[in-house]
Parts: sequence; structure tokens; C-alpha cells
Amino acid sequence: MTITRLTAEAFEAAVPELADLLVDSVAGGASVGFLAGFDHAAAVAWWRSRAAAVADGTLLVWLAAGPAGPCGTISLAYAEKPNARHRAEVLKLAVHRGARGRGLGRRLLAAAERAAAESGATLLLLDTETASAAERLYESAGWVRYGIVPDYAAGPEGALKDCSFFYKKLG
Repeated sequence: MTITRLTAEAFEAAVPELADLLVDSVAGGASVGFLAGFDHAAAVAWWRSRAAAVADGTLLVWLAAGPAGPCGTISLAYAEKPNARHRAEVLKLAVHRGARGRGLGRRLLAAAERAAAESGATLLLLDTETASAAERLYESAGWVRYGIVPDYAAGPEGALKDCSFFYKKLG
């Protein structure tokens, strides 16, 4: 299994695979911002709308691939405000349903954390559905939950879900 940070050119070429991962996540019930019925064309359009941020370095995207092809992704978005240059947000950690339970999510998260630290970021933020497998991953990786907002976002099926907000200070 390899985890590669995508250059702007590699990102454009990987958009169809990133779209497949996002569609699989939503179909599997992950609350990543989209509702049931989210299809490949919509996912491609969503990823393509991120191309400028990837090109200018405010969004970093990784793609994990194994013998069967792409199986995971994570993104890191740097804050744009001048007073927030020390922080970044972890976004769209997604592992294909067929590749879960083997530590890939933890490896993707570690890759994003390393890159953030190497860039000088000292604070990371993220949010995730409360009581989800993702929440357990973040807690076990040393992230600190600082609050829960009830009914924050709808899951893929449309029901409102609580959301946990986390931070992690980097050494």
C-alpha cells in the first residue's frame, strides 16, 4: 500500500478515482457532506472544484493505493486568514469499504499530520459524526474532542446527526 501526496497534475488525473472513493463513502453511510444518491458525476465535479486550491498549495490531497487500486484519501486545508496561518483542517478522510479495518485510515491521518508539522502548522482541527468509527480513530490517535454540536449535519440518509469537533496540537 502506498500513500502519495498528489501534485496539481496528479490530482487532475486522480479525480475519477477520488470521486469513486467519495461515492463509496457516502454509499457506506459516511457523513462527509453529501446525501444518498450522490453519484460519480457529482463527485467528479466536487473534486474538480478543488483543483485551484491544490494548485496553489492551500489544499493538500493524498491518495492511497494497493494492488486492487485506489483505496483511501485524506485532505489537509490550510487556513487563509493571516491570523490563522498556524493551523490547518483535516478533511475528507475516506477509506474504501473493502479496505477498512487494516489501519489505512490511521496511516492517512499520520501522513497529513506529518505534512502539517513539516509546513510549520502547530494546530489541526477536524469534525466528524459523533459515535462513529472515525471518532474512535481520532480519539485513539491523540486528538482532543472539544465539543459536540447536536443535529449539526444530515447523514447520507437525511437524518440529522450530532457532530464532534476535535483538535490536535503538533509538537
